[in-house]
Amino acid sequence: MTRHFRLAYVVSHPIQYQAGLLRLLAAQLDIDLLVLFCSDFSVRSYKDEGFGTAVTWDTPLLEGYRHVVLPRVRDTDSPNPTSPIAFGFYQHLKRGIDGAPFDAVWIHGYSTVNALHAMLAAKALGLPVLLRAESWLEDRSRSSVKLLIKRAYFRLLRSLVHAVLPIGSRNAAYWRYYFGEDFPAFLVPYTVDNHYFAERAEQAATSREALLRELELQPGHPVILFASKLQERKHCDHLLEAFLQVQLPADTPAPYLLIVGDGEMRRDLERRAAESESQRIIFAGFRNQSELPRFFELSSVFVLPSRHEAWGLITNEAMASGMPVIVTESAGCTPDLVRNGVNGFTYPVGDIAALRSALKTCLSSGRAQRMRQHSRDIIAGWSYAEDVAGLRAALQHASGVVVTTASGAAD
Repeated sequence: MTRHFRLAYVVSHPIQYQAGLLRLLAAQLDIDLLVLFCSDFSVRSYKDEGFGTAVTWDTPLLEGYRHVVLPRVRDTDSPNPTSPIAFGFYQHLKRGIDGAPFDAVWIHGYSTVNALHAMLAAKALGLPVLLRAESWLEDRSRSSVKLLIKRAYFRLLRSLVHAVLPIGSRNAAYWRYYFGEDFPAFLVPYTVDNHYFAERAEQAATSREALLRELELQPGHPVILFASKLQERKHCDHLLEAFLQVQLPADTPAPYLLIVGDGEMRRDLERRAAESESQRIIFAGFRNQSELPRFFELSSVFVLPSRHEAWGLITNEAMASGMPVIVTESAGCTPDLVRNGVNGFTYPVGDIAALRSALKTCLSSGRAQRMRQHSRDIIAGWSYAEDVAGLRAALQHASGVVVTTASGAAD
């Protein structure tokens, strides 16, 4: 009989970025997966504080894999996934899957009561814990007291975890800093469904004219795209100022700035746009995930000007859609995904002049097509395939089990 890895995955709530990966893992011949959610608020319409509007995701979040929504101490539809305290970790982890015990428990995040509860339950049952989180060293507290408390907590955490699953190079450095150079680590990169975005962007070319009409854009003009929450830390205001200052060669059509998203800063941004008297700044409002490939296909360059971004998965989506990208050095993804002058540029957060220069280069250098292809090439090596391989290696390390797949090859 073929032996499978039996894996429990504990996460706060269904997350649109993770659903595709969970479906892929569930389809693997050598992995039996059960997902334990602490809440299911995200599968219903809810008020997203960042977007400042009600959100209902139009991509399936619960299809294609086995899952359980754990009961909670209090029943609430709070959009804060850490507020309802789930219980039943011990019972579900002890029950195993299909009557057999789990080989490991994969937990996303470490700073909530739910995450700690799951780790302690796994420890009591003798189950190895694989930990994945988003932090990097920019997150370090500058308070010596807070740093001492955090180091004490991490000493406890280290005793509960068998291996970490870094999402990228900055996250890997974070784990080395707190857990030590010799602590087991297996890269499970932060990814999106590259094929989905590439295919949808290609399909969107047939409806480009309709989107141009909807947005009242003239064809043949470059489009600078911002697509995120309109929060202060996302700094769309920096991009707006750089856009107003950029000067392209006389033979280059004047660009548009297309702002996709909603949130607390929208009114201020609209006021600044009105003051500038520019007719080339377009606010498209919140758009669901399935609509984004249309905006990627339409646009010439994507910009993420955030002050701090744990990763910035929208960058993955833009690159999979074949876009040059300009991203601040304060985004976690920059060392792994953005190569200056190759598929885009990085710049210091808040440096309007550097952003303006990067925009000018991307829009007027004639390198845009090469940058598009480089983005596709880079993101092709940062995919679900790497996630599955990294997770298999971590499972083998934590469980001591060598699983033989249907092809007979040992993983």
